[in-house]
Amino acid sequence: MSLLVEDLTIARGGVRVLEGVSFTLPAGEALVLRGPNGIGKTTLLRTVAGLQPALSGRVEVDADSVAYAGHADGIKPTLSVVENLSFWAKVFGTEGIAPALEAFDLVALSDRPAGLLSAGQKRRLGLARLVLTGRSIWILDEPTVSLDRDAVAMFAKVVAGHLRSDGSALLASHIDLGLNDASVLDLSSYKAKPLNLNDFDEAFL
Repeated sequence: MSLLVEDLTIARGGVRVLEGVSFTLPAGEALVLRGPNGIGKTTLLRTVAGLQPALSGRVEVDADSVAYAGHADGIKPTLSVVENLSFWAKVFGTEGIAPALEAFDLVALSDRPAGLLSAGQKRRLGLARLVLTGRSIWILDEPTVSLDRDAVAMFAKVVAGHLRSDGSALLASHIDLGLNDASVLDLSSYKAKPLNLNDFDEAFL
């Protein structure tokens, strides 16, 4: 399952941030988005994931193949680790949460309420949901936030396994995850041009 983005123009708060973005993400590959803070990485990921509309251009992807992980961990603090993952397994029709627990080293925390986890543990729990989605295209916005070095390596191992299974990953990250074959797209060249105030009708000035 591949992802195609063609001549995409996107806005944040009604202001254009990126224009003319084009790329293809084939199965089995990862694409890392780079660029300075505020350039529009999150907005682009949310648009590609179908969470907000583009101003122009197109995204060609099967919506049912996409799993999105943003800044929020997406967990219920009053539920235990197991209860949180069991909930998401039911949502995605997945049988068994053991692979997710093991992949993110959560077995020893199985019965602990999510609200009592550290920031890094919460992040690992949030990312463990990806294993349960059964979806081939992972769209990830700064997934390693709050993770220590060992947890980053753990996450990178999960992503590498996903790619070997013909999955793909589109992610924004300032950290080198060690995904040797990952491509990098610097969004700086797609930064939208500033508005020309001379284009406004003088009647509104």
